[in-house]
Amino acid sequence: MNGKLRITALLGVLALLLLPLTAGTATADGPTVKLSRSQAGTGGSVTVSGSGWRSHALLMMLVCGQSTPSRGVIGGTNSCANADGRAVTTDAKGSFSKKLPVAEPPVPCPCVVHVATVEGTKAQADAVFQVAGHAVEPLPAEPSGGRLSVLTDVRLDGSSGLLTWFGAPPSRTLVLTVGNAGTTAIKNPVFQLGTSHGVFAPQWEDQQWRGTIAPGKRAQIELPVELTAGAHGDYTVSLKYDGKVLAEQPWGVGRPWGVTLFWLLVCLVVPAAVFRAGMAVVDRVRPRRAGGLRHRGLRLPELALHMPKFSTRAAEAPASTSTLPWFTPDSDPGTAGRLSAPHDDSPTSPTTPTSPTTPTRKGPP
Repeated sequence: MNGKLRITALLGVLALLLLPLTAGTATADGPTVKLSRSQAGTGGSVTVSGSGWRSHALLMMLVCGQSTPSRGVIGGTNSCANADGRAVTTDAKGSFSKKLPVAEPPVPCPCVVHVATVEGTKAQADAVFQVAGHAVEPLPAEPSGGRLSVLTDVRLDGSSGLLTWFGAPPSRTLVLTVGNAGTTAIKNPVFQLGTSHGVFAPQWEDQQWRGTIAPGKRAQIELPVELTAGAHGDYTVSLKYDGKVLAEQPWGVGRPWGVTLFWLLVCLVVPAAVFRAGMAVVDRVRPRRAGGLRHRGLRLPELALHMPKFSTRAAEAPASTSTLPWFTPDSDPGTAGRLSAPHDDSPTSPTTPTSPTTPTRKGPP
């Protein structure tokens, strides 16, 4: 009997010793984080492993102070040793394992190893960790007043117009329903709305919602979101209240192709206009040619082509006699002789042979 008690006690001691090696927190069927050791000093390292994450997801591992798995990282990433963080990518099964160097966070412990996704749907998990030699202070008391929590899915309402296609600032409306889980009413709460691009940290700005949320009641929150002009790519919209991130929503912004089309037209139209203007200036200042005509106003003399007129009644009209300019009808010797010669008008028959005794008259000897 004593042997069984000893074995049971020994197993209990081993379970307590092995508990830190498998420390990790996550919701059921959610991501988990496990540490190879629960305590290490600065300059050492701890192996962080996890499962239940998205496949091929990019994760960031940090040592954060003033944090517990139940309350999370109270001060956000400002409470973490960001310079000594490590990035890791999960495998096809959503698991990972990588060493993380131990560094002192900027705030006292209690500390955790905080693992969170960098892109896509947000997921996170914390594991208790003690930095040896680092100060430990109690966590600040939770506020006893109103406490907001998100009750429905977050969405971005709105669409891009024609001006956004030409580079105008994209805008949306962040819509979500929150409930007051505290004991006092919350009047005109001030939210912090942040937008981040890729792996960059969000830029926060305060936005106040007008209204009162009584204890145990809910309200729909609508806050405008606007990016800078010409923004495009993958963005993330985050909403924070009382130092705690309530919701995050991805936002894919299309490229403003109208700007590209505008510059393409400018590159085509402007050189053509400059060329035409230059040619006009050259035409103005170019010296005139002979005749007072410029090269663009020069005209060739018109050539008149006179064709003879043909008539079907040419046989009935007598043929006109053309004379050269240096001859006149009276000075033509051939014409004068022919005019002075006598002419026989007696009819002759074409069939009657000419009498051999009748001499043929010729011109004067």
